Amino acid sequence: MVTIRLARGGSKKRPFYHLTVTNSRNARDGRFVERVGFFNPVATGGEMRLSVNQERVSYWLSQGAQPSDRVASLLKETQASA
Repeated sequence: MVTIRLARGGSKKRPFYHLTVTNSRNARDGRFVERVGFFNPVATGGEMRLSVNQERVSYWLSQGAQPSDRVASLLKETQASA
């Protein structure tokens, strides 16, 4: 099954997440099909907190990809602000 989920990056105590389209059996930070955005939970000042390529996300959702719970809430947040 194809899922849209977060892959962790960044350094210790400074998390940074990529929104990735991947096979659900792959490791969290492992192989992915496509990166469709990023999420920076500790963004301060002029840093961007969330960026999502809506066009690609809607394509993958139409192909049957399932978003994780956290990604679903982030997508809802981007649609509300748009």
